[in-house]
Amino acid sequence: MALPATGYPGQMKLYADEPTRRIRQAVGDLVALLLVLLATWLAKEVRERILELRGPGDGLITAGTNLRDTFDQAASHADDVPLVGDELAGALKTGSGAGDKLTAAGQWQIEAVQDLALWVTVALIAVPIAFLLIVWFPRRHRYVREATAATRLRAAGTEGHDLLALRALVTTSLPRLAKTKGIATGWRTGDPDAIDTLARHELRRLGLDL
Repeated sequence: MALPATGYPGQMKLYADEPTRRIRQAVGDLVALLLVLLATWLAKEVRERILELRGPGDGLITAGTNLRDTFDQAASHADDVPLVGDELAGALKTGSGAGDKLTAAGQWQIEAVQDLALWVTVALIAVPIAFLLIVWFPRRHRYVREATAATRLRAAGTEGHDLLALRALVTTSLPRLAKTKGIATGWRTGDPDAIDTLARHELRRLGLDL
């Protein structure tokens, strides 16, 4: 399938006309997409592995609950013991409190593991996306904006070519301009050859055809 290469006024220009540059741009976009997908998959896998660490916490909750229930049942039966029933029931309820402490410790461990899984997941996804937003997206957005504008000027006829030529005078390095005799004078006097040369240079900078 051929990559998009042409444009018309009003259409967003995503890729260059020049084949090599167009392929590089498409590969760059694909790499950016794959990076996001890979980061998302990796974050999901790491999250699942971290959540497996909550097993001991679940065990503590189960043990604490069983211990509390055992002491509560024993305390309820101890109330029926003559003379010492109240004292015995109170002592057994102390063991019930130990079960509550085990349950609380298990819950704390589970919450700590869940918090760790959350923040690791966020970091694994946010870091590559932040990299793309800082490095890849601004350059890609700048190219699309400039190429779209240049495509519209290319289709605008003489006036558009004049503006492309003016842009070339601004963006071309001074050493290169110094090697081009009379190019500025040609643009100022409206020489078609000079304007055509400059317009081609600006379009070529963006990988576009005249």
